[in-house]
Amino acid sequence: MKKNDRMRILVISFMFLVVAVPNIWGQGRVKKPNVIIFFMDDQGYEDVGVFGSPLIKTPNLDEMAGNGMRFTDFYSASPVCSPSRAALLTGAYPPRVNVPVVLWPNKEGGLSNKELTIADMLKTKKYTTACIGKWHLGDEAQYLPIKQGFDSYYGIPFSNDMSANTSAKVADNILFREGMTLDSLREEKWRGGQVPLFRQDEVIEYPVDQTTLTQRYTQEALGFIQKNKDNPFFLYVAHTMPHIPLYASDNFKGKSARGLYGDVIEELDWSMGQILKSLETLEIDDNTLVIFASDNGPWKLDNGHGGSAYPLRGYKFNTYEGGMRVPMIAQWKGQIPANTVCSEVTSTIDILPTVAYLTDCKLPDEKIDGYNIWPIMQGKSKKSPHAKTGFYYYKKTTAEAVRKENWKLRRVEGVIELFNLDEDISETTNVASSNPKKVRELTKMLDEFDAELKTDVNRYQ
Repeated sequence: MKKNDRMRILVISFMFLVVAVPNIWGQGRVKKPNVIIFFMDDQGYEDVGVFGSPLIKTPNLDEMAGNGMRFTDFYSASPVCSPSRAALLTGAYPPRVNVPVVLWPNKEGGLSNKELTIADMLKTKKYTTACIGKWHLGDEAQYLPIKQGFDSYYGIPFSNDMSANTSAKVADNILFREGMTLDSLREEKWRGGQVPLFRQDEVIEYPVDQTTLTQRYTQEALGFIQKNKDNPFFLYVAHTMPHIPLYASDNFKGKSARGLYGDVIEELDWSMGQILKSLETLEIDDNTLVIFASDNGPWKLDNGHGGSAYPLRGYKFNTYEGGMRVPMIAQWKGQIPANTVCSEVTSTIDILPTVAYLTDCKLPDEKIDGYNIWPIMQGKSKKSPHAKTGFYYYKKTTAEAVRKENWKLRRVEGVIELFNLDEDISETTNVASSNPKKVRELTKMLDEFDAELKTDVNRYQ
């Protein structure tokens, strides 16, 4: 072989390695993927077609599951709103980041700006970031999304059954509806369900027309994606619904066999479809990780406005499975194997470390509780990191339960319950008395973990 030929082969080989090495180092990782997280509000475990809903039609979520992975044992880190959102964005159990309870308008407190959110983290890699929808991590100016790593914010700052913050900044061109005025906004009077719509840190509409929220969030998301299609972006869409009171647009109201609740879910599914379709149209769906989940279980209501956690026991507000095990679907075409199911324990607290790995970001300096679950998402690992350390169920500041593999111990007001979730997903049979060794093991885990966490609480105060 001539010298020039050998040199040509060496050059070509080197060029091949330059192209191939990032995927070798990253085990299939693509440089700077876009990240979209859809976080529903109080959507029950069963309330998606592929999770078994008998009446609610969710063709877009079903298709997303067909294109990706469905998680059957995925957990929110709290059975209520604010703590679950703090956990998602920080990768830590809510008491660790000092958001153990629901936050209310005109009350002090929120997620500390010193905590590193997913948005903060991705800004270090020059991502454009947007939060659309319900925030609920503090409504004072210092706690709003644009102070927590998001370049833009459009949505309501708390649950849709709440009232206004009387000291909120008001836009010059604010739209007042239903006879409201600036004086009305400044009054201390509680007006449940009359909530403000924000853009950035200003109120632009009061009260917001909630029948249009899902549609408007969708249009805002589509505009953001179109604008940033050529640059890495992080989009956090935290839908207001199906938190009560329920609202659907005229296009969906009265259309579902499941009543108004079904109308709301089917409109949310439409929204998902519009956004997923835009990724395809813009040809960026093969470089975008999309995650769908709910913040906690559904309301227990007799009027049909609550969701279903079947076959799980419990609802929102409690630490039975129905309060914290939620539907989750992940899609990244070409990276997450299509039409697959994961039954390993995973959680919202795992999203931040997983995104950190995929984007080569540095993890927070302070302790977090989640793990990188990308090997599970890729189908290369069948074992959850939580199998060894356990997953913990917190209600406010109390560690009420722990799950290790198929065993769950729950201790509330001194009553100890033990369930084998593989055999008894509905938590119908307490087997604590016949498994004293397992009770001792899990009780010790629960107490030791909680003691460690409590030493870390208020770490920024």
